Amino acid sequence: MDVDVGRVSLALFSIFFVSRIFKFFSSLKRVNSLPGQRPPFQPFGLPGALLPTTWWNLGADMHWIKRKTLYQHSETVSIVPWFIGPSSIWCSNLDVARQVASGGHKSCWIKPEEASQALLLWGMNLAASEGETWRRHRRVMGPAFNSKLYKLVWESSVRTYRDMIDTEGWDGKKEVKVESIQDLTFKFALLLIGKCGFGFNFTWADPPKSSSTTKMPVQEAIRTVADTYMLFVFAPRWVKWLPFEKFRHARQAYSELEGFMREQVAQRRAAYNSSQDSSSSNNDNNGTATQGSDAFSLLVSANEDSESKYKLDDEELIGNVFVMLFAGHETTAHTLAATLGFLAVYDEFQEEAAKEIIDVVGMERDPIFEDYPKFVKTASCFFEALRMFPAGHVMVRKATEDTVLNVPPPRNQDQQDQQDTSESKLIPMPIPKGTDVIIDMIGVQYNPRYFPDPHTYKPSRWHGLGNMDSEGFTAFSIGPRACIGRRFATTEAICFLACLLKDYKVEPDLKMKPDGTKETKSEWKSRVLDAKIVLTLGVKDVPVKFVKRG
Repeated sequence: MDVDVGRVSLALFSIFFVSRIFKFFSSLKRVNSLPGQRPPFQPFGLPGALLPTTWWNLGADMHWIKRKTLYQHSETVSIVPWFIGPSSIWCSNLDVARQVASGGHKSCWIKPEEASQALLLWGMNLAASEGETWRRHRRVMGPAFNSKLYKLVWESSVRTYRDMIDTEGWDGKKEVKVESIQDLTFKFALLLIGKCGFGFNFTWADPPKSSSTTKMPVQEAIRTVADTYMLFVFAPRWVKWLPFEKFRHARQAYSELEGFMREQVAQRRAAYNSSQDSSSSNNDNNGTATQGSDAFSLLVSANEDSESKYKLDDEELIGNVFVMLFAGHETTAHTLAATLGFLAVYDEFQEEAAKEIIDVVGMERDPIFEDYPKFVKTASCFFEALRMFPAGHVMVRKATEDTVLNVPPPRNQDQQDQQDTSESKLIPMPIPKGTDVIIDMIGVQYNPRYFPDPHTYKPSRWHGLGNMDSEGFTAFSIGPRACIGRRFATTEAICFLACLLKDYKVEPDLKMKPDGTKETKSEWKSRVLDAKIVLTLGVKDVPVKFVKRG
């Protein structure tokens, strides 16, 4: 029997076309026909996430690229793909964020499996867990973060800063150029994680390596993992075995980082089980761990001391090591780089911070931990940089049952004071079971309801914050699921800035233009102070120069 290929093809195409129309309108109904974006692909799924953000595709960084327009008319929008991927609701409102991210055993909001997948490469951990599993991880992780640790972070930061100055040969130089400030901030943050998170005596000249190989320092492995993470998590497994140098290097980085973390679990457990304490343990520059007061020793100790029903297995311990090592290192390093980039452009804020530091400590001594709460303007510079480049850029939640969200009205209906988010102003919105609601933390930090003139760097926003650990600062997330390493990061960052700004003035390293003139500070800012998203959001390479004060 002859088959009319043309008719069959047309029939199949018609069926496919009708199915896409049906899917689109069904998805639109699921999100209450909210206005928003109608791309071909879901931005965090394949193939959308691997394609750049353009007029027709919403890539994984679309909420950064479209931060000026995405919520122009409403703080709650929908994204409904017409070809591949589920619909979702995106929101830049903190009141909605608290509804979906508050947690608790009665909450109907959980992290969807695909969102947690990006955090589960080496095992379940505090950031990826939910419900009772999260409480079990929090019970073990909590004791590792205390005031003694934060004092250790401060003192280690001062020593590491001095080690950096000596090793890099800055002493005696009036001016030092750095092609990418991330070369320093990533190394600094990694060494602090090594010293205070793992108890190592690493030096600036001797970066950490796994004992299994000496080919790749851990800091290089972390950066390589960061650059290839989304591809390795979401692409088919065979992709990473393609015979390209980039993939070979990435495989080595993953192997190096995994080996490094497994060594630390084994060494810490052995140290604990042999009843070694910090006074009798030794730590050498090859990375041999000690049982002491660092965060990971405390984590292992808390785990070993826990009742059996609360204990974490090896995979879970490694998962939490991954969170401490990767997330803590990556986010602090990027935000420090962004802070120095902004200060290079805004002299007035830099000089305010420098004057504050010098007034507190003078020119002769280093800052001490007790000075920490006095550095209000210095901290404000860091907080404002993190607001403008929030490392944790989304919170994804899925409804486990039919529920209701109270959302703000569209902006053109919101004629009263933008600060008014009382219940009477919120509109109930039914949310079907299985719907994804995404809290866009970039959108929150650029929401004019909370931050007037949000696209301008204004550290003075934070001068009245009072307590540096206040929940009024939301870039570390909100509620009980807020970042457990927040105080670690702020202590490290503020100490580094206090040491650096006391000694040096930061200036942009302006490049020559084709016409033979130097770019202006405004042109440098436009070129440099932009960001990219991998697993976190981070500023691009920042070229600066440091000019010695005095």
